Amino acid sequence: MARVSAVVPAAGRSTRLGLAVRKQFLTLAGKPVLGHVLKAFEESPHVQGIVVVVSPGQEDFCRELVLVPYGFTKVKAVIAGGSTRQESVYNGLKTIHPETEVVVVHDGARPLLTAWNIHDAVEAALAHGASACAVPVKDTVKMSGPGGFVSETLPRERLWLTQTPQAFDFRLLVGVHDRARREGWTGTDDASLVEMAGLPVKLVAGSYENIKITTPEDLVLASAIFGARQGASGYGGTGEMFAVRTGFGYDVHRLVDGRPLVLGGVMIPHKKGLDGHSDADVLVHAVMDALLGAAGAGDIGRHFPDSDSRYGGIKSLLLLERVREVIQEKELAVENVDAVIVAQEPRLAPYTGQMAGCMAKALETDPGRVNVKATTTEGLGFTGSGEGIAAYATVLLARK
Repeated sequence: MARVSAVVPAAGRSTRLGLAVRKQFLTLAGKPVLGHVLKAFEESPHVQGIVVVVSPGQEDFCRELVLVPYGFTKVKAVIAGGSTRQESVYNGLKTIHPETEVVVVHDGARPLLTAWNIHDAVEAALAHGASACAVPVKDTVKMSGPGGFVSETLPRERLWLTQTPQAFDFRLLVGVHDRARREGWTGTDDASLVEMAGLPVKLVAGSYENIKITTPEDLVLASAIFGARQGASGYGGTGEMFAVRTGFGYDVHRLVDGRPLVLGGVMIPHKKGLDGHSDADVLVHAVMDALLGAAGAGDIGRHFPDSDSRYGGIKSLLLLERVREVIQEKELAVENVDAVIVAQEPRLAPYTGQMAGCMAKALETDPGRVNVKATTTEGLGFTGSGEGIAAYATVLLARK
């Protein structure tokens, strides 16, 4: 697992709130706003260390109000920030563990982030180098011109509201901040600095609930959201509504001579078998992709690339066991799997129960939670002509 550290800038002055107490230290749902942020990172399996950046002179106050009462063990340092958010983040970057591979930056005044926000940002940073949580705009956005008249209506389908967490390759972000200091760049977030350097930033789905506490109205809204989370049975311990995840998988392999036909871990008598790097079990592959998709963990190509000789001829049921470990690490469990194999021949109905049993065993779940069906295409298409076999799968995962 990659070493991930978090930098939490919490040095804002809260001028728009008009209160003596800074917003990150206000009580929200029984805990300081900053405490909710740190709790999310404390509970994240991705994050090993946290650096909190506060206004100069507020270090001890932060420790006494937030750290000591709640026992946050991952917080490695509370340090003084600079005169701008950008300087505060830079100070944090210079403090985190030097072997960090991915750094997550999250505003100390955004208390409604979830475990999935952190997970998705980190995964995207590992794949692309830089990522930012964001949500599509809901309203039509117009640009103003002279005299307050509309000069342009912007294309709403391309506009996103950027949030934090944002995650980056650690060395990339340090390099960008160093360059910004040398060349005098300023940005409202870290992603904008990466953009200024000409580097890509991957947008990942954020949440409309992940608001930043800026005005008194934001406090009211945040309180209402926390109240709904605590009162709705659909919310899981990570603060997500309806703590279930669905996934869809599809795979297809060509039928060739000289290969065994393996479906759902079951050897099927047939004159041809499926061609592929592993045992080419198209059914298990579709189920694996559905599971990884539901868990937000990529696809089988990322985990088991066909360029890796370790997977040459391997039984796909063994790969399914590894996928099970991935979803278990994310504290998810299989609620049900429903899959269908599409093949003109051989007749597969006599084997579907055995296939379901094999996959249920690999997933360490009740056989009744796995269902396999078989159908034909009435002679149409590549499956109908006997050129190949396809499989589709849908899954439902739930919080343990």
